[in-house]
Amino acid sequence: MTGTSGLDVGSDWKRFMGKHWRTVATFVVAAILAVGSAVYVFLWFVGDAQSTGLVPRTLGLWTMANLVSFILNAIFWELLLVGIPIVVAVVVAWLLWERLSNDEMRGYRLFRKRSRTSRGGGGVSLFFFIAFCIKVYLDGNWNVPISTWTLNYVVGSMVLILEWTLIILGIPAAIAVVWWTRHVMKKP
Repeated sequence: MTGTSGLDVGSDWKRFMGKHWRTVATFVVAAILAVGSAVYVFLWFVGDAQSTGLVPRTLGLWTMANLVSFILNAIFWELLLVGIPIVVAVVVAWLLWERLSNDEMRGYRLFRKRSRTSRGGGGVSLFFFIAFCIKVYLDGNWNVPISTWTLNYVVGSMVLILEWTLIILGIPAAIAVVWWTRHVMKKP
């Protein structure tokens, strides 16, 4: 009984691909072009950033200001030159998907329920990077080349950021635990 459900999904996809193969092929080519253009835009931006003086050619001379400026400019150009065409393509795909008749959509059963597991944790890295940027700025090392920083400075900064995080998150968490414990203990 469990073996037939996998065959049903495969045959639904086969029927869909057989009927709409031109559209699927067009979107596969568009995805390949999008990835290629994203790489090309990044390589163009890296070369341009060095030649215009946005960042030094030698990595040892980069400052935190150079790093943040480089990241923000790279995101801007990627969104402008690659992101906007991708959004247009997604809108076109959505409009094409909506043009399918309801009978055809019900006949395929392409998307089944999936497990609710997800891969999270990307926000923690961003949080620590922003906190490190704030620490470097407050220390007055914003325009100091990164190569001059000692290992003790970087590790000490990370430990201090971890302490800040534990204090900022730990105090409300401790209050919540004490409140919850007292609330549970008062129940008859």
